[in-house]
Amino acid sequence: MQFPDDDNGKMLAAMADAGIDLSVALDVDFFLVFEDQRDAESAIEELGKSDLEGEIELLLNDDSGKWELIVCLNMIPEYDTIVEQELSLHEFAQEFGGITDGWGVMQHQEGDDEFAEDDHECSDDCKH
Repeated sequence: MQFPDDDNGKMLAAMADAGIDLSVALDVDFFLVFEDQRDAESAIEELGKSDLEGEIELLLNDDSGKWELIVCLNMIPEYDTIVEQELSLHEFAQEFGGITDGWGVMQHQEGDDEFAEDDHECSDDCKH
């Protein structure tokens, strides 16, 4: 696969090289960063009212002391779609004094105990 020679293109190329199937929908995390907790909380409240379909999480980054709003969208990670979503979120974050700080995809890797399979069998009541 060929990707543009920018940060987004390099990320997608690295994902493809790692064997991630970029033709299927993945949970893509977009990171928005705010200096002020109230600005971050206002942003999350506004996102909650929007038609954005995804999960939203707000965390305090202990290292930087800044508030990180993580917007997780299930989408096919196509270059143009990623760029469009990142630009849209950047413009949104600026309205609340924030900025975007990239995106990523969590990937199960060998040796990750957190994702170890258990003996659980899914039923109709499962939430995952």
